Amino acid sequence: MKNLILSGGSGTRLWPLSRRLLPKQYLKLFDGKSLFQLTVERNLKFCSSFIIISNEDQYFLAIDQMEENSLLNSQNLSFILEPFGRNTAGAIAFGAFDSDENEILFVTPSDHLIKNESKYIEAINKGRDLAKEGYLVTFGITPDSPNTGYGYIQAKPEINVELGILNVELFHEKPDLDTAIKYLEKNSTFNTQHSTLFLWNSGMFMFKAGVYLEELKTHAPEVYESSKKAFENSKKINGNQKRIVDIFMEKIPDISVDYAVMEKSKNIKVVLSEFEWNDVGSFDSLIKEVKTDREKIVEIDGEENFLYSDNDKKVISTIGLRDFIVIDTNDALLIAKKGQTQKVKDIVNQLKTTNNSLLTTHSKVHRPWGTYEVLIDEKNYKIKRIVVKPGKRLSLQKHFHRNEHWIVVSGTAEVQVGDKVYLVRPNESTYIKMGDLHRLGNPGKIPVVLIEAQVGEYTGEDDIVRIDDDFYRGN
Repeated sequence: MKNLILSGGSGTRLWPLSRRLLPKQYLKLFDGKSLFQLTVERNLKFCSSFIIISNEDQYFLAIDQMEENSLLNSQNLSFILEPFGRNTAGAIAFGAFDSDENEILFVTPSDHLIKNESKYIEAINKGRDLAKEGYLVTFGITPDSPNTGYGYIQAKPEINVELGILNVELFHEKPDLDTAIKYLEKNSTFNTQHSTLFLWNSGMFMFKAGVYLEELKTHAPEVYESSKKAFENSKKINGNQKRIVDIFMEKIPDISVDYAVMEKSKNIKVVLSEFEWNDVGSFDSLIKEVKTDREKIVEIDGEENFLYSDNDKKVISTIGLRDFIVIDTNDALLIAKKGQTQKVKDIVNQLKTTNNSLLTTHSKVHRPWGTYEVLIDEKNYKIKRIVVKPGKRLSLQKHFHRNEHWIVVSGTAEVQVGDKVYLVRPNESTYIKMGDLHRLGNPGKIPVVLIEAQVGEYTGEDDIVRIDDDFYRGN
């Protein structure tokens, strides 16, 4: 069985912790691990290979985190990189086209938290048996509250309901509170003879690759044809990576697998799943799972608050707060009442027009070669702290609007300026003149740390012309 991990989301519902270039699945909030890492670890037990569908700007985060857990070389792993998202129906089609038609695909999001492993394995085994028979399988979670943030599956039991296998009657979009309450009331009177059961839609699926493609071709032929063409014209890069080309990607309809296939097919079974499941779709759901460092918190006349900072050195202090959520980062602060954090999406929509950069990156930005952190950003100059990982190097590039000064703090940097290549050691510096072709690398075994001072009329990140790049990025 192959695990197809969907990992292209932006995670804006957890802004400001989550940004487009560091979405929630890669945040290490769970005892030093990310939701992505936990997903891989969980599914390693019964999946022999992995396909990760990722935004091309995020795939190196997945590689880095798999390396941290010594997972990268332990399984058959491949990436399909999207230039931008077009929802799940096409993304899953890419994975199916990249697989043998009889291969069972276990499709999972990368940003869900699952507990009770024995129950999880039990559900997966039931799903695999059904997938072998040619069904499209989904996994339904028994609701424990009238949650309005989840879609619902209306299902009716098979004759042998104790097996936990049900027939799907309808899919329901995220309901209002009154409707969700009615769903739970109907569940309370459920019996095995004639009642229907309302389950949370987990967003996990299992089927043979060929079965999915046939169903997609039948119910959403435009998605099938455009995805097929995009996959056939993808560019193979760096061995196990395929990149979908922009002009083909944009022709794929932006539609979810639920709309395209699951709501139309008559070939679906749902497995009643009893494991603990959390899609971590809001801060209200996140705070149930994350512990805060109480040594960094001072509260006066406050209770039932969740206070969190991504700065280990910062102390958060409050007076008179109750039932509040406070999320602090270096460049943004969120203060919200518990129960209202779904409205973060409204803040995000406002920032799209007023300060879109806050939705894209943190002050510390992850790159395939390492990280950079903006320390000071003023008119006509910018100061950065740059860390280059061992054996990595930046692109061969030039700038039209700024000069750069590099001061090495630790490690030994290899610097190319024009045709000249030389080493810069700790407490040494070098100067890159505006317009000069240059490159920074780390030939050593420890990270290179340097301070970069940019001076010029414009210091934006888009003032980069890449001539050559180890990571196949454009300008």
